[in-house]
Amino acid sequence: MQVPAAGATRMRWYAEHAWLGGPAPAAGVLIEAEAGRFTTVTAGVAAPPGVPRLAGVTLPGLADTHSHAFHRALRGRTHDDRGSFWTWRDRMYAVAARLDPDSYLALARAVYAEAALAGITCVGEFHYLHHDPQGRRYAEPNVMSDALAQAAADAGLRLTLLDTCYLTAGVDGSPLTGVQRRFGDADAADWADRSAGWRPTGDHVRAGAAVHSVRAVPAAGLPVVAGAAAQRGTPLHVHLSEQPAENAACLARYGRTPTALLADAGVLGPDTTAVHATHLTDADVTLLAGARAGVCLCPTTERDLADGIGPAGPLSAAGVALSVGSDSHAVVDLFEEARAVETHERLRTGRRGHFSPGELISMATGAGHAALGWADAGQIAVGARADLVTVRRDSVRTAGVDPAGLVFAATAADVTDVVVDGRPVVADGRHLHVDVPADLAAAIRAVTTG
Repeated sequence: MQVPAAGATRMRWYAEHAWLGGPAPAAGVLIEAEAGRFTTVTAGVAAPPGVPRLAGVTLPGLADTHSHAFHRALRGRTHDDRGSFWTWRDRMYAVAARLDPDSYLALARAVYAEAALAGITCVGEFHYLHHDPQGRRYAEPNVMSDALAQAAADAGLRLTLLDTCYLTAGVDGSPLTGVQRRFGDADAADWADRSAGWRPTGDHVRAGAAVHSVRAVPAAGLPVVAGAAAQRGTPLHVHLSEQPAENAACLARYGRTPTALLADAGVLGPDTTAVHATHLTDADVTLLAGARAGVCLCPTTERDLADGIGPAGPLSAAGVALSVGSDSHAVVDLFEEARAVETHERLRTGRRGHFSPGELISMATGAGHAALGWADAGQIAVGARADLVTVRRDSVRTAGVDPAGLVFAATAADVTDVVVDGRPVVADGRHLHVDVPADLAAAIRAVTTG
């Protein structure tokens, strides 16, 4: 792709195929944008002379609805002892203990740049690494949030920073110890006070809120977090029923499932996204649907941690909007996440054909952006943010594949060009601002050795 001159605000592209909604991509699409917004989208036309050509299939920008950026340092490092959950958790805590604002900036910048190479134009960062290793506030209480916002700017992405309330080590209310103290505020009101003090700067970042889980926020604190998010008008995310042990502990303490507890506390609503939602009862599905809450599925992490396969089919049938996330970054590939929603449902039910390719693409684009508070992104349409992701059709994975079935064949490695808000970020498979492999290696080495 031709990279425009610095300062250019009017852009034109000609896409061989572009996904404009519906069951299949359109052919021969002229796309124009100004000041970061699409102004004209015309399908079925011949290529005008001199207009940069996007060879392959061009999609709206992908949205990674659920990210823990620092978990990227764990990839390939947690599989000794046959890769038990405890191996993973111990290594995760070791990385969390070593991060400071500078090393977090370096790591997150490289992680977000890797995401851009995979076609991701917006990330939802589920952020709970708030304080210093002793659990004390930094002189600037939200300096770790600032680091993440700067990392996204450097990598060329948009970010919704989901400031996460994390108060206890278990459903029984046991206190945070060791490195967990970095995650916690004194109570929910203290979390609300600190998080309200963060003011995002720049058009690329927005604030959000999160309840880590019913394990980490006692019932009395849940309405405080939900109320703060509602008052600020921000998205509210929550880890939900990720493991059966969470459900059992919640039932023992509160006599209700985690979903019912969240519903009673006012956490569930149209701006809420439940992450994982792997182990739900039929009544839980009904509660989520009735509240018009969404669900973010993270199949590659859910299988990496042996958490299980969630009920994507029943959730969708009940009217729950589904999005996808890379979560622990064991894999950064939203094509794999999206098709795994279908293939995992095939494993769960023993039959094929639950979601169409268009529905899977929507989970990775428009639905994800909406869950992160960017309803004006995730589609190639006049007035929307000018995000484009072009996927090649001539790789060993995609050669001969019908454009309509690309989601079942392509990987992140097939992304050639990425535009975010009208600005090229990736061209010909190369990030324009970050040496991603070198920066990843250096950032991970800094927090895993010495």
